[in-house]
Amino acid sequence: MTTRTAARKRAQAKAEYDAFLAECPSRQLLDRISDKWVALVLAALGDDCAGGPRAMRYSELARRLAGVSQKMLTQTLRSLERDGLVTRTVTPTVPVTVTYELTGLGHSLQGLMRGVKLWAEANMDDVLASRTDYDTRATG
Repeated sequence: MTTRTAARKRAQAKAEYDAFLAECPSRQLLDRISDKWVALVLAALGDDCAGGPRAMRYSELARRLAGVSQKMLTQTLRSLERDGLVTRTVTPTVPVTVTYELTGLGHSLQGLMRGVKLWAEANMDDVLASRTDYDTRATG
């Protein structure tokens, strides 16, 4: 019987990730990143005038993301931090300053999420027209 090292086991598991399988852990990650607040937080943290990522305070994020509740923003930031997509930095000032910033992993995803956000904004008129057409046919 051959033994496998932990690194080999991880490499094999990584090669076997398939989101089409019900038990695959990548499904949890897809569920997380498909959340609208996750997409908007990642877009906001990467939305710098110079095009690069930036650190933001909680209150800045709350203002930027109109309609997000305090509870939802806190849950979203904690989940992103847990997944290694965002770092939380506490600076001992009076009052304490807490900032959030994309990690390298978060930055690699942010471009995709920003693209989805931009696509939604650019194509909303077409989607609304399609919805109207569909609703007219469905009720007519």
